[in-house]
Formats: sequence, C-alpha cells, structure tokens
Amino acid sequence: TSEFEKYACCPLPPYLEDSGCVIEEDDNAGRPLRDVCFHLLKLYSDRCYDLDQLLDPRSVTSDPLDFRLSWHLWEVLRALNYSHLSQQSRGVLNTSFAAQLESEGLWEWAVFVMLHEPDTQ
Repeated sequence: TSEFEKYACCPLPPYLEDSGCVIEEDDNAGRPLRDVCFHLLKLYSDRCYDLDQLLDPRSVTSDPLDFRLSWHLWEVLRALNYSHLSQQSRGVLNTSFAAQLESEGLWEWAVFVMLHEPDTQ
C-alpha cells in the first residue's frame, strides 16, 4: 500500500539482480520480468500458469535471442505432461533455437531440434 514501503525486491532475473529494487517492464505485454525460478514456482502452484512467461529467454539471460535454456526447459516440461504452450509459441521456440544452433555451425543439432516440431508443415 502507499503507507508501507517494499520490504523485498522483486524476483528479477540474475542479470538484473544488482540493479536494485527496480521492476523491469516487458516490452511486449507490459508484464514485469521475473526470474525463471519464480515462474517455475508459479507453475508448481498453478498447473495452468502461462508458459510463455516461463520460457521467455529474458527470464534467464540478457540476450533475448538465446533460446538454449528455454528450449531444454520446454522439453523437460513437455516430458512432465505440460502441454498448454500454443502451437505458435512452440514453433517459435523450436525454429529460434535451431537457427541459433545453425548460426554457430551446429547444423546437425539444428536438425535434431527441428525433429521435435510436431507440425510437419
């Protein structure tokens, strides 16, 4: 409330921890950025929690094009029967990580990632 000040900082991603108690706003949806561990706890408490926030690369790293952890985390969640990620988000996640691997010269692994795409089109 306006009578009381904050007693703890928001759970910011690791790269923002030293910035103080500032809430960083997400440019896309106006949602504040949170640490991936915070999102995992929210998913544990609410099985229908939005996976787009959890798998956003900016919840882990300052590079919004680094999909390494996001893709691997999605594969683990999928193995645990979490399936409420939209088809478009799954496609973006798979193709972005495959493109990242291909740009590093790891095209064999990019093919492996694309084999996880359920939409054959």
